[in-house]
Amino acid sequence: MNQKSRELQDSGVDVINLTLGEPDFNTPEHIKEAAIKAINDNLSHYPPVAGFPALKQAVVDKLAKDNGLEYSPSQIVISAGAKHSLANVLQCIVDAGDEVIIPAPYWVSYIELVKLAEGTPVIIEAGVETKFKITPEQLEASITSKTKAILFNSPSNPTGSIYDADELKALAAVLEKHPHIYIISDEIYEKINFVGKHVGLAEFAPLKERTIVINGASKGYAMTGWRIGYIAAPAEIAKAVTKLQGQYTSGVCSIAQAASIQAFIGDQQCVEDMRVAFNKRRDLVLDNVKDIPGFIVAIPDGAFYIFPDISSYFGKSNGEHVINTSMDMSMYLLEKAHVASVPGSAFGSNNCVRFSYAAADELLVKAFQRVKDALAQLQ
Repeated sequence: MNQKSRELQDSGVDVINLTLGEPDFNTPEHIKEAAIKAINDNLSHYPPVAGFPALKQAVVDKLAKDNGLEYSPSQIVISAGAKHSLANVLQCIVDAGDEVIIPAPYWVSYIELVKLAEGTPVIIEAGVETKFKITPEQLEASITSKTKAILFNSPSNPTGSIYDADELKALAAVLEKHPHIYIISDEIYEKINFVGKHVGLAEFAPLKERTIVINGASKGYAMTGWRIGYIAAPAEIAKAVTKLQGQYTSGVCSIAQAASIQAFIGDQQCVEDMRVAFNKRRDLVLDNVKDIPGFIVAIPDGAFYIFPDISSYFGKSNGEHVINTSMDMSMYLLEKAHVASVPGSAFGSNNCVRFSYAAADELLVKAFQRVKDALAQLQ
């Protein structure tokens, strides 16, 4: 959809692109200055495969301060973004025939990364009525003797939903009964939280020794292009990931690592400023979509997406377009309203469409007025 919107823009159409899963802010100045200094200091040779010791220590300190989790630097591996971290972990722990539980809606790459590791995705579906969060009963019912891992994401892309401490405690109680299961906890949106302190599954003591935390610099520090992700994991997992990464990619860009050290240890006001801005945009978007008929919206608690259920429009038409799927809806909104979105089918939820509100206020207001006008033409 991003590509299609760019093609329309190149032909002169005024498209408002709400597909992008990245902050629209620039990387903070003090982080960029650290990168410039690294270049001037000739930090241009091969870095260690698992990351510079100073960056690994910065991650250790961050986890202790923000999450109350104790790790040693040997349990940290720096990779080229959280996606790379996820791929590394799955390749190291999943064999052919192993099952990996994935709550849906899920981030688009989860399914394919499991398949690339020759695993079998086991999907647990959750809808707007539960704010897209699975229940302990659903989790218990999905576990078999073949279950190797659960791939868990909170705050969520695409929904913005966050599991609170009580909800996580209930899921943790189920996982405690099944010690053969690894927990892969994708927390890349940790810093974009509108409802309180972040809580992750590794913070439940019985699970920590089999939980792999996935995080990075991309979302919280507006550093998507720097490609820095990391794992905090049991020592044997970190060792295996390092061995694999040594063959696939070696260490991550030295300049990006130097910038990320400053991101983690430097002034965190930039993170808070962006979080506040996203919170205001969320409220602006919710105010603009509340009167759109047929949009069922679960209020997102974090990240920068809304994920409305649009299934009430299925079967409707404007005479040219018939809406039967989320892809039909996204294509209709692109062609008729000139607003780009992502169909929910990409995330395992065909009833929904994802809009990013990582855009300027005036564009968001204009976009959702266009969406409202276009939907009014469907009968």
